[in-house]
Amino acid sequence: MTDESESKLRRPPRFRRVPLRMIIPNMVTLLALCSGLTAVRMAFEGRWEFAVGAILVAAVLDGLDGRVARMMKGTSRFGAELDSLSDFVNFGVTPALMLYLWILKEGGNLGWIAALIFAISAALRLARFNVALDNPDKPAWASRFFTGVPAPAGALAVLLPLYLDFLGLFPRWFADEAFVALYTIAIAFLLISRLPTYSGKTLGTRVRRDYVLPLFVFAVLIVALTVSYPFRMLAGGTVLYLLTIPFSWHAHRKLVHADASQVLEGDDDDDDTDLDNIASDRDMDHGS
Repeated sequence: MTDESESKLRRPPRFRRVPLRMIIPNMVTLLALCSGLTAVRMAFEGRWEFAVGAILVAAVLDGLDGRVARMMKGTSRFGAELDSLSDFVNFGVTPALMLYLWILKEGGNLGWIAALIFAISAALRLARFNVALDNPDKPAWASRFFTGVPAPAGALAVLLPLYLDFLGLFPRWFADEAFVALYTIAIAFLLISRLPTYSGKTLGTRVRRDYVLPLFVFAVLIVALTVSYPFRMLAGGTVLYLLTIPFSWHAHRKLVHADASQVLEGDDDDDDTDLDNIASDRDMDHGS
């Protein structure tokens, strides 16, 4: 072996350059993670308005990172794993700690158990979502629904008692830490349930030209109202979202029944074809 070949073998491997389109989506995910961790700090300092705002920012960034990756063609397995870990921290651990520091700690073990159940349910929800992505047998309409409440929506929904408290609408019977613990557990079960909920992924893919400007105005209005009246908008949005769950379940059930009826009709057609083939074979036998 020559000296040149030995030097090539000893030379350390060069690092490949990573395209910028692969880095930007992961940076958005890391910004969401930073926002979620900042919410924990704000909760420890008792600055609940900033803590809720940080959770909201994390939810917005979580909705953007995947779209940015698809637009820039920068999707990767690394980005998917990073997104799942970030979601668990932002929408599982952080809301549980916020509720515990706010009121659940007064419930002792019950409050801590409720916080644990919510965090664990968020982890299970994300794990099930990652496994479902690899299912090739899903019908085309399945992308319109999530299985259970998604983690960002569950994180914002579980903080409803906190919103009501800041609005002065917190009823006395609702202010009990035991009731908040039960509400937290109920939202946790919605995370891991099999209830279909609207995903919203198919909305906004195509917009009519005459709807573009009104859509811009509506988006600016929503942002302005959320910045000006954050707790009112979050409380109202949470209640409206929870009210849509029965409607999403009904819509999902209709689609399932429609698919089942099509399968049955297809089986009937196949049976009729088989019977016709058998009859024709018999006629040929008699004719011979």
